Amino acid sequence: MTKTLALVAHDHKKSELIRWAIEHKAELQKHRLVATGTTGGLLQKALTLEVKRFQSGPLGGDQQIGALIAEGELDCLIFFWDPLNPAPHDPDVKALLRLCSVWNLPVACNTATADMLITSPLFFEGNYQRKMPEF
Repeated sequence: MTKTLALVAHDHKKSELIRWAIEHKAELQKHRLVATGTTGGLLQKALTLEVKRFQSGPLGGDQQIGALIAEGELDCLIFFWDPLNPAPHDPDVKALLRLCSVWNLPVACNTATADMLITSPLFFEGNYQRKMPEF
C-alpha cells in the first residue's frame, strides 16, 4: 500500500536525514515522498526519486505539510529537527508537531525512531489503520 511520507530536516540535520534516506531507499521508493524546499532538493538528488517539494520551512513549507496532515493526506512525518539551534520559524515547527499529536500521525524526530517506523511491518506492510480523532 502506497503511503505519503513527509521528510523534513533543519539545516544541521539535513546530512543525517540524507544518510538515513539513502539507507532506506528501497522502502522509501515504494511511497510518495514530499518535503520542504531545500531538503526535498537534496533528497531528490541523493535518492534519484521523485520528491514533491514545498516551500522552505521558514517560508511556509512547514505549514504546507501541516495542511496535508489536517486534510488527512499524510501518513507519516519524518522530521529531523534540531533542538539545539532555535530557528526563526520555531512556532511553525511546534505547530507541525502539535498537528501530528492532534491527528494521531506517526512522527519520527530522530534516526532511532525513524528506523523503527520505516521497518515496522505493522505500518508499512500490514493493514494498520490509525485511529483518527472525531472532532
